[in-house]
Amino acid sequence: MEEQKRIPHTAKQLVLDLYGCPAKCIDDIVYIKHVIHTICKNIGAGIVEECYHKFEPVGISGVAVITTSHMSIHTWPEFGYAAIDVFSCQEEITTEVCRQLEELLQAKKSVTRMLERKIGE
Repeated sequence: MEEQKRIPHTAKQLVLDLYGCPAKCIDDIVYIKHVIHTICKNIGAGIVEECYHKFEPVGISGVAVITTSHMSIHTWPEFGYAAIDVFSCQEEITTEVCRQLEELLQAKKSVTRMLERKIGE
């Protein structure tokens, strides 16, 4: 039996650092859940499973396993900082997603990196 040739596939991974975010946005677990749900809906990805944790005295980690990979938000309200990761092997991650996250979390500054990840050889 002849081995089937694999066609390389790429996935996009957005790594976004947000600075100057008010604590009212990044230290509210209900709001972080809303942000994750909004972004997943906007990229057309369903949520398979999700987990959120509120740290004491401040900070939140939220992770959603989505139909195309994952999305996470980790916050440090004492620094006004949020670290966001959106990885999708099917849906397009556009600059509009970055703008939405900046707006939702009221960031004063952002640093964006878009990685292309090769699946298969």
